[in-house]
Amino acid sequence: MAKKLAVDKWLFTVIVVLVGSGLVMVFSASSAVARARGEGLNPFLIKQSIAAAVGFGLMLALMHLDYRRLRAPVVVYGLLGLVLVMLIGVLFAPELNNTRRWFFVAGVSVQPSEIAKLALILFIASQIERKSDRVNQPELLLPVALVTGLVAGLVVLEPDLGTAVLLLLVALTLTFLAGLSWRYLAGGAAVLLPVLFLLVVTSPYRVRRLLAFLNPESDPLDAGYQPLNSLIAVGSGGLFGRGLGQSLQKLYFLPHPHSDFVYAIVAEELGLVGALALLALFAVLGWRGMRAGLGAPDLFGRFLAWGITASLLLQGLINISVAIALLPTKGIPLPFISYGGSSLVVTMAACGVLLNLSEHGS
Repeated sequence: MAKKLAVDKWLFTVIVVLVGSGLVMVFSASSAVARARGEGLNPFLIKQSIAAAVGFGLMLALMHLDYRRLRAPVVVYGLLGLVLVMLIGVLFAPELNNTRRWFFVAGVSVQPSEIAKLALILFIASQIERKSDRVNQPELLLPVALVTGLVAGLVVLEPDLGTAVLLLLVALTLTFLAGLSWRYLAGGAAVLLPVLFLLVVTSPYRVRRLLAFLNPESDPLDAGYQPLNSLIAVGSGGLFGRGLGQSLQKLYFLPHPHSDFVYAIVAEELGLVGALALLALFAVLGWRGMRAGLGAPDLFGRFLAWGITASLLLQGLINISVAIALLPTKGIPLPFISYGGSSLVVTMAACGVLLNLSEHGS
């Protein structure tokens, strides 16, 4: 039986620091919007704090629940089935910002695509464990491709192409780490890239975003407005920043400063030093997450840890790349830092599983 180890203090500490940093940045980045609403208390901070408290409770619970229970078919397929029902149901929910990504129940919003990330990782990890000797055979590739394609396809319909691409990247990362042949990776890319191209060129707003990414100055008041103002925020921060709470771009220049573009506000208020410090925290998270996977006593635990780690790092990479105009604008939150209750709760729950795995060694 695997030897029980103490929880990874490095990993636990970096998670707590990231959550705390997120609460501070949500408060700072949303302050102008909150004042404009005329509310005494910042509603964004209150909601994010409640989400952090719920997430922390889930994280502690999952830290003490043996991760092996998560491999049970009733858990894997039950969660996957629930996610599929929610992803279909959300397509009939009321629109918000021309999308259907959230359920609203008693003032609480739930985003099924966030839960889908964890459900897909559980499914793929369980498949790899049971079929580790058939990674390059249809027994593994077919169910992983079908489930990933179904989940990602439903997310595209919301529409949310960014999260769909993230799901595909996580699936490819896990199967590659399991030993997927390069020829299958090349074949997958040959299929997915034309599909991605069609999804972009058949959507006028995606075409505008792509053209604005290539040349933001060509449309500075519409599609290029967000990337240009994000770059202004990042550039004006200098080495040490304007100071916490002193951002100018959050004063109705940069849209969504507390969610999609919170990293630009970090760079503006805390400068290059603060922006790099945040990157360093994610680097430590990646290091300890990969280490937890390497120390897991079985393949399920290994790929579960690696899947969670890859999901958080890839999501962070995409968000930060958008903020510094290395990718077209996408509505993907920065884990722990961006405003969003569903994202924070699911992220912290996933980190509870990761911390649980860190307690085991072979």
